[in-house]
Amino acid sequence: MKEQYKSGFVALIGRPNVGKSTLMNHLIGQKIAITSRKPQTTRNRIQTVYTSERGQIVFLDTPGIHKAKNKLGEYMVTAAESTIRDVDAVLWLVEPGGYIGAGEQHIAEVLERCGKPVVLVINKIDRADREKLPECADAYRKLYPFREILMVSALRGLHLNQVLDALYRLLPEGPQFFDEDTVTDQPLRQIAAELIREKALRSLGDEIPHGIAVTIEKMRERPDGSLTDIEANIICERESHKGIIIGKQGAMLKKIGSEARADIEKMLDGRVNLKLWVKVRKDWRDSDILMKNYGYDKKDLS
Repeated sequence: MKEQYKSGFVALIGRPNVGKSTLMNHLIGQKIAITSRKPQTTRNRIQTVYTSERGQIVFLDTPGIHKAKNKLGEYMVTAAESTIRDVDAVLWLVEPGGYIGAGEQHIAEVLERCGKPVVLVINKIDRADREKLPECADAYRKLYPFREILMVSALRGLHLNQVLDALYRLLPEGPQFFDEDTVTDQPLRQIAAELIREKALRSLGDEIPHGIAVTIEKMRERPDGSLTDIEANIICERESHKGIIIGKQGAMLKKIGSEARADIEKMLDGRVNLKLWVKVRKDWRDSDILMKNYGYDKKDLS
């Protein structure tokens, strides 16, 4: 049994908004990575751990690979591409469709340079025309020598066991890297910040979310254990954005806070007193110093 125990690191890659975080959350059975319908939801490399009798898979959820428009975008692409170099296998998520654009071509070139075994996962099949799925698989088969091509719905949990089976076939024999109870290396403060950002992403219009960050200024459990006090800042780039985030008579900020508190309480398994403020830091996504302050430090990627 021990001789056949598999372990290794697997990168989840793909263009923005293809469902990488949703897939990872479903595979490990717990919400760690935030999700929304907005592109570039994931900004940092997020590590989670799946452990079973067959082995241990350490998933690295990466930001979507895209054409960067600012320093934050460059950071996100670097995070994704540097992750690929350090793993044993790659899961490349795509959406159904026969057309392969410049974004997919670029990802294929990145993969060729790294030389890692790759499993293609065609996601969101619950929304696709089933008759056209073989055509999609054929188009990708011509693009890259995948070890396997799978079709799943991460949102519906369809065929996800096939993903795990494929990875166990690829990973080397090896020991556990983490305790069986470990599901992520993310600090609780960071997960809390991301949960707040998720609620803002889901509540606000299309323009503002790309320009927001969340910082946790205080996170402290009260001595009697009855409550955890959290104070957080939502950072935006424009005064006009600040007004939208706060909303009429504070309604939008209250909505974001209420929804985030519910998820954080679930994570901490206890009551939370959450206070939010909105601060303006103009063009922070092009400032190395501010990006570092908000948790996007290039040194962490080296």
